[in-house]
Amino acid sequence: MPSRLEQLCVEKGLRMTEQRRVIARVLSDSQDHPDVELVYKRASDVDDTISISTVYRTVRMFEENGILERHDFGDGRARYEEVSDEHHDHLINVETGQVIEFTSEKIEALQAAIAKELGFELIDHRLELYGKPLADSEIAKVTPEESVVNMRQSTIHRKDK
Repeated sequence: MPSRLEQLCVEKGLRMTEQRRVIARVLSDSQDHPDVELVYKRASDVDDTISISTVYRTVRMFEENGILERHDFGDGRARYEEVSDEHHDHLINVETGQVIEFTSEKIEALQAAIAKELGFELIDHRLELYGKPLADSEIAKVTPEESVVNMRQSTIHRKDK
């Protein structure tokens, strides 16, 4: 059964080699925001004939075709996630690199209000917050390997993956 990314590629008419399929599956299965080096490591564990240059070209092709979204979380490397219909923002733990995805109706309303106050209709935005956990926070106990935590709305629910 094709992964979500494989299906998107087919829908967009992209030619899918077996190596591209492996890379698409690796990205679809990722619960974090991997950089190209990590995608390469995971893909080459599945198919050791995949080269780093193939991963770079494939990731670039996916990004150019609106299948992947590129992020720069201030750690000097481009990181990727599947383009989603659901809007979310990111909070980056500067100590571990952990990325916490969240949504907040309050933030969304405030951004729209600010845009309106300045004479604009807000059509899109990207919000990245950077911080370090409070000493008594449960999040401080999360290891860097658990790099994505999904949170929703004002009552925060963690979904560790």
